[in-house]
Amino acid sequence: MARVAKPLSAADTEGPALKRTLTTPLLYFFILGDVLGAGVYVLVGQVAADSGGAVWAPLTLALLLALLTAASYAELATKYPRAGGASHYVTRAFGPFAGFIAGFCMLAAGIVSVAALARGFGGDYLSAFVTLPVGLVAVLFLALLALVNARGVRESTRANVVATVIEVGGLLVIVALGGWLLLRGDGDPGRLGRLGTPEKGVMPALLSGAVLAYYSFVGFETSVNVAEETRNPRRSYPRALFGALATAGAVYVLVGLAASAAVPTARLAGSSGPLLEVVEEAGGVPPLLFSAVALVAVANGALLTGIMSSRLAYGMARDGLLPRALTEVLPGRRTPWAAIAVTTALSMALALTGSVATLASTLVLLLLVVFLMVDVAVLVLRRDPGDTGHFRAPTVLPVLGAVSCVVLATQVEAAVWLRGLPVLATGAVLAALVAVRRARHPVRTTGATEPADEPSSAGTAEPADKPSAPS
Repeated sequence: MARVAKPLSAADTEGPALKRTLTTPLLYFFILGDVLGAGVYVLVGQVAADSGGAVWAPLTLALLLALLTAASYAELATKYPRAGGASHYVTRAFGPFAGFIAGFCMLAAGIVSVAALARGFGGDYLSAFVTLPVGLVAVLFLALLALVNARGVRESTRANVVATVIEVGGLLVIVALGGWLLLRGDGDPGRLGRLGTPEKGVMPALLSGAVLAYYSFVGFETSVNVAEETRNPRRSYPRALFGALATAGAVYVLVGLAASAAVPTARLAGSSGPLLEVVEEAGGVPPLLFSAVALVAVANGALLTGIMSSRLAYGMARDGLLPRALTEVLPGRRTPWAAIAVTTALSMALALTGSVATLASTLVLLLLVVFLMVDVAVLVLRRDPGDTGHFRAPTVLPVLGAVSCVVLATQVEAAVWLRGLPVLATGAVLAALVAVRRARHPVRTTGATEPADEPSSAGTAEPADKPSAPS
């Protein structure tokens, strides 16, 4: 039976506090930049292959399903604003075994995603400018991102603001080019109503396309891991989260409409750079320029996912679920350098040993497992009232969110399950070891305090046995 785990003692679980520097606009651009990442630049063609010309339909369904689980994250992130995200929430609801599995799946998905994006950066878009070994490009690319990450979340998110503006600009160009093609009579608006393929009926095609499209929206979950670095998470987080998802959804649907109307479905489905097909079909925009925009999108997505992975590893270590060495932070910068180094090294290893397709195939499955646990955890944690003033989602939303995760999981191909199950089994074994260790060495539960919404300029107080790092 589900239980609410007792609060972890601050003395036993808290590492050095992270520095609060994110404002609502920076958090909005953080989420928007992660959602409007590399996915839309490569997935439109695959969604078209699965669902037919009505690409906008699975994109819309995926947005609605993502919003259900986003409501759960909004409640938990404002109720418990600290690094660790899903792992921390599930640990509170069900204990360290379930918490470790949630964190392990999220961490694995993040590390794999960064590796896949690194290989994507060294692939077709970069080859438009220069041809270099993909592995070499991936390693150098990841090393540079790690340095930006270690520099500080403020610097990283400011770079993200610039990159997000470029990404959105590139997508709006696609929308404009699609409209221009229709105005000059070269497009086919009739494709927008064709849902289904010769192999799939309407509903299977819609659900299958929604699984792929869902990946384009799931960047929002990375943002909960920087809630502790947000100045006023209870006010800022819901506004930034729902605002960013609404913006991303509108842009995605417009891009889907433009691409599908402008380019034949078979051509979209057969392209690894489907939006470039729109550029080439319309003319007027140099393909090299759009390739540069796509590279910015890939780099930005990798940076933000890398931030999430390192903060998640830091948060899990602070909860006693990973080695405590990962809670080490840089003096002054107050960024988790040890977690950044380890997650970057793992991404480098994966980037050198796997293809983009292999690395990306299990991401949705892993995230659906995490989202299911979070949607259930938010209901269990209603027994803990927490501080007043946090966001509270209508109960029906997390319930529907959990159901949607199960439904989407049934649409995941058997081959993906075969790749994902060993990852889940590894997480379960490690979780069992963590649970045994915690049983032998129980954490004191004298009460914990959550980080205040408005810290002093020096940041949240640190444990007495560690000197406070300068702001």
